[in-house]
Amino acid sequence: MPVLNSLAVAQPEIAEWRRDFHRHPELQFDVHRTAGIVAEKLRAWGCDEVVEGIGKTGVVGVIRGKGGGSNRVVGLRADMDALPIHEASGAPWSSGTPGVMHACGHDGHTAMLLGAARHLCETRAFDGTILVIFQPAEEGGGGGREMVKDGMMERWGVTEVYGLHNMPGIPAGKFAIRPGPMMAAADLFEIEIEGLGGHAAKPHDCIDTTLVGAHVMTALQSIVSRNADPVERAVVSVTTFHTDSSAHNVIPERLEMKGTVRTLSSEIQDLIETRMSGLVSGIASAFGARATVHYHRNYPVTENHPRQTEIALAAARGVAGEAVDPDTPPLMGGEDFSFMLNARPGAYIFLGAGEDRAGVHHPKYDFNDEIIPQGSSWLVEVAERSLKAG
Repeated sequence: MPVLNSLAVAQPEIAEWRRDFHRHPELQFDVHRTAGIVAEKLRAWGCDEVVEGIGKTGVVGVIRGKGGGSNRVVGLRADMDALPIHEASGAPWSSGTPGVMHACGHDGHTAMLLGAARHLCETRAFDGTILVIFQPAEEGGGGGREMVKDGMMERWGVTEVYGLHNMPGIPAGKFAIRPGPMMAAADLFEIEIEGLGGHAAKPHDCIDTTLVGAHVMTALQSIVSRNADPVERAVVSVTTFHTDSSAHNVIPERLEMKGTVRTLSSEIQDLIETRMSGLVSGIASAFGARATVHYHRNYPVTENHPRQTEIALAAARGVAGEAVDPDTPPLMGGEDFSFMLNARPGAYIFLGAGEDRAGVHHPKYDFNDEIIPQGSSWLVEVAERSLKAG
């Protein structure tokens, strides 16, 4: 199946939905306007069931096929939330909310799944049930985790799940996927260091937390370069460094560092957490300071299951022909679709947004509306193929 004619014809209309979402971005779980529009459209198109408030503000639509012989249920997921970024795209449909914008394309994901949902409601050319899942709070809030905790998989008997993300840097309309780890686990850490403050002219009377923190920051990089297997992928990034003083002539007594750890395996994740605690406490002790590490396992690895990856790949080839990369390198960004993949087998795929476009999470980013027919068609195709595969 190439791009569906009905979705190609509907592209301008779906793009208008997308641009409306873009004008009215909402953060994390506060996606009431977006979720309300989604639910209203799903009901108008004749979804057999539409339920709001799953995972706080998520929306689930149930579409049953014409065949009555299968009890299999395939979930298709899109995220709805925006980011706390001031938009600089210059698009006519730019954000009307200062400091908030759709900088990751969730407006496009929502619109593409709505396009697929309307088509599936009209045709119902499948045996089984398709669940269209509109998720809040992908950007740091763990909305996928909350929908799973809310019993979504058990309530509707979901057997497998699929998701899609637009990706600048890949040619527009080209798909990219791989079996196994697709995106990294995204952990968070905070390090608190306490020394002895005082006058900057008398450092010998102090325990300088900035010096301790500088040594800690440098030493953390040795975990990846000297403790992790060189063939494994890992990232340790310190992203904030704050003291309790802003004066030029004061050695601060307290310092806080924050950052993120990205890994593709639980073994490396365990190694980094253990080594981080040991390094920080050892360095602080050597200087006479005290330190505490708070390590939070946040989003798990987004790991594609083998059989579902083959179904997703076949669907991509059905839509895009040879414009498919079946072994794309994993990305070190995090994605909370991982919680759904931990709960049920499934797969996650990238859809190229163009090589010359601003990247996601950039103030000049804007979703490429030209890829809407490919994305919506893939969502239809992967669900129908999965149900046929049994």
